[in-house]
Amino acid sequence: MNPLPTRPLGRTDMHITRVGFGAWAVGGEWAFGWGAQDDADSIAAIRHAVGRGVNWIDTAAVYGLGHSEAVVAAALRDIPPRERPYVFTKCGLVWDAQGTPRRVGAPESIRREVEASLRRLEVERIDLYQMHWPAADGTPLEAYWQALLDLKREGKVRAVGLSNHDAALLEAAEALGHVETLQPPFSAIKRGFAATELPWCRAHETGVIVYSPMQAGLLTGTFSAERARTLPEGDWRRRSDEFQGDRLRRNLELAEALRPVAEKHHASVAAVSVAWTLAWSGVTGAIVGARNPAQVDGWIAAATLELDADDLDAIAAAIARTGAGQGPARP
Repeated sequence: MNPLPTRPLGRTDMHITRVGFGAWAVGGEWAFGWGAQDDADSIAAIRHAVGRGVNWIDTAAVYGLGHSEAVVAAALRDIPPRERPYVFTKCGLVWDAQGTPRRVGAPESIRREVEASLRRLEVERIDLYQMHWPAADGTPLEAYWQALLDLKREGKVRAVGLSNHDAALLEAAEALGHVETLQPPFSAIKRGFAATELPWCRAHETGVIVYSPMQAGLLTGTFSAERARTLPEGDWRRRSDEFQGDRLRRNLELAEALRPVAEKHHASVAAVSVAWTLAWSGVTGAIVGARNPAQVDGWIAAATLELDADDLDAIAAAIARTGAGQGPARP
């Protein structure tokens, strides 16, 4: 099997494949989970993705309240160290006894979190450590960003970045120390990042790994209004506006409009959705979730799929026609 193409992750020493395995759903049931998930399926999906050439995994302490990190460790345990993918995780969401996450940026809390993640992941150093969201506990950005910079200096993490932070916060962080990565939401539906944060990242050589490029399943080409109505109670998407009413209709129309592009490339709609995010200059890689090996096979072609100008024009026209989402429509 030929190795998948890689791109440099900003100024770090890591080169990552254009797609990475997203381990949100494998966390199982929690407040923002996807419902029940079989750990054996999760482990099989991770190993299958690595076997097909994916060289990085994205998780977070809060996914499944620590369970996702433990599942990632179990999946990688028997893989020789030289063949293991990079492991990226996040801090800043701390849960209480009831399992309710809070946005905490206190440096002492971040230090407790990194030690817990190191134990769950069964590693001596985390490849990329990112602040999940801006803190909501009164901790200024300067304090929590300095805490991450200190962890890198101490060797507990290899690189540090931010997730879900806007351009103004990125600028404030950069004044203290280089923001090596940004992890924003980005899809053909949720496009706002391309207007402001993406140009900032390009200008500062900040690596970008986007999440939810298939908009939580809406842009896979297999989702339907009936599926939206029958999502299990534990699935967070039941509470999302994108899965309701007129917005759901527009989103599904956009997904269907991607089908001719997919057929042209002998690929899935899911792969085209992911490849669209990767067509934007400055986007390094896309995080794509899977709950079993078959789902990996559904999007892995995005790792090598290059959309041409005609494809991008057709997708921009479909965005305009359907009125789905907001933000710039074409790279």
